[in-house]
Amino acid sequence: MRDHAVDVEALAAREWDLLVIGGGITGAGILLEAARRGLSALLVEQRDFAWGTSSRSSKLVHGGLRYLAEGQLRLTRESVREREALLREAPGLVEPQGFAFADHGGGWPRRLGFLAVLRIYDRLAGRREPHWETADGFTMLAPNVRRDGLLGGVRYTDAKTDDARLVLRVLDEARTHGAEALNYVAVRGLVREGGPIVGARLLDERGGQEQSVRARVVVNAAGAWAGALGGEGKGPRLRPLRGSHLVLPSWRLPLAQAVSLLHPGDRRPVFAFPWEGATLVGTTDVDHGEGLHLEARITRDEFDYLMTALRAAFPQLGLQDADVLATYAGVRPVIDGGQHGAPSKERREHTVWSEPGLVSVTGGKLTTFRAIALDTLRHAAPQLPGWRAKLDPVPVFARVAPPLCRALPGSVLRRLGGRYGPHAQALVDAAEEGELETVPGTETLWAELRWAARAERVRTLADLLLRRTRLGILLPQGGAAHLARIKTICRPELGWDEARWLAEQAGYMALWRECYGIPAA
Repeated sequence: MRDHAVDVEALAAREWDLLVIGGGITGAGILLEAARRGLSALLVEQRDFAWGTSSRSSKLVHGGLRYLAEGQLRLTRESVREREALLREAPGLVEPQGFAFADHGGGWPRRLGFLAVLRIYDRLAGRREPHWETADGFTMLAPNVRRDGLLGGVRYTDAKTDDARLVLRVLDEARTHGAEALNYVAVRGLVREGGPIVGARLLDERGGQEQSVRARVVVNAAGAWAGALGGEGKGPRLRPLRGSHLVLPSWRLPLAQAVSLLHPGDRRPVFAFPWEGATLVGTTDVDHGEGLHLEARITRDEFDYLMTALRAAFPQLGLQDADVLATYAGVRPVIDGGQHGAPSKERREHTVWSEPGLVSVTGGKLTTFRAIALDTLRHAAPQLPGWRAKLDPVPVFARVAPPLCRALPGSVLRRLGGRYGPHAQALVDAAEEGELETVPGTETLWAELRWAARAERVRTLADLLLRRTRLGILLPQGGAAHLARIKTICRPELGWDEARWLAEQAGYMALWRECYGIPAA
């Protein structure tokens, strides 16, 4: 892999059509859609790729059933279209997920209203599927759900993903079209000539070098962090909202389907679904009062809120705090509607605004990243004279065959093909003895650790265990019991000496305890 510091110096010598700031799914999508349409494009991220919201989402690629119920038909139509496209174009990375919603007696009018909304939801997706299940049928879908007063339930289909791997796959696809993307490069300020913005000053966090990079258009895609970049103060006001989640072992909360349930306290929806060999539970929706420079973490109140919902829905399981493997929290870049109401009532549309040399975008959802990218480029087009590309949607990823390996079942090969695209075969070929086995309790191969350390710009142990793989939230104590083997596999690939490894390990475990463990009572 090329030296990171040299990258910054060499790339700063070029003039770019687009400089994208922000390495989450929005920035990655913009980079890809620009590069495949002939623009020279560079992306920089001050932390790691997907460090912020895009590795801490609810992992759902959903059509927005709640938005449809609230009358947001345009947003739902767009979300459903993008969900269906990703299911077709990213098998193994974006997968269908059935949802089941128990009916413990809400009355026929409410039930019929829900079923009517689902019929519209199906029509938008071009699907038809049965939605009502009797009580016996529902307990087959969710055998541990509370049976007292159960009348039946509703089921429907959405989709799920590994959000961080989706970002990395989009960035990799952008590179095949000539784009560049750098992590751990911070923007120190915008560069102006007279009034217009003509680039930015970049600081390579590793080498400590500051470089000025020129671009015809700078795109601010920093999400919840968009306001820190500056500009003329245009655009909407943001309301950063925190969504927190729990991860439990699948044997402790076994689910074949995702289960949607209403919290016994405020009747707000909470979900639990199988993900990466574990069970993921979420989400909260609260105002995030901490500084955005700090890593988001769950509060004790949020933890207790989610556990209360689980205990009410699955009373026979006797779930305890100690059953939770890990927690995580992310900050959503939601546009402030000015109503000062419940966070969950804020609308989730994205917004794009411009000034000379700068286009900014914020808001929106993981599912609609391609639509957001194309809308951003439409706003940038007037500042790119001579560029006349069509901005109709095209498949996000080039079609790639799954890797070949007789030692692995087809489901695993499909998974690797979805997450690593054209690099999946090289990943399999690089595996050493025993590395095509899964890490116990997860769906992750040991070989994925080797590949990430070798080829995916890993700078810290947290990059490796929280974003390149998700072992940090899938294993007890962040994977502490497996660190010796991880060290054997990855330290030579990373080029770290013993002192560096020990420092990384200590830093990672301190971070995990503070931001991914169970909060103190």
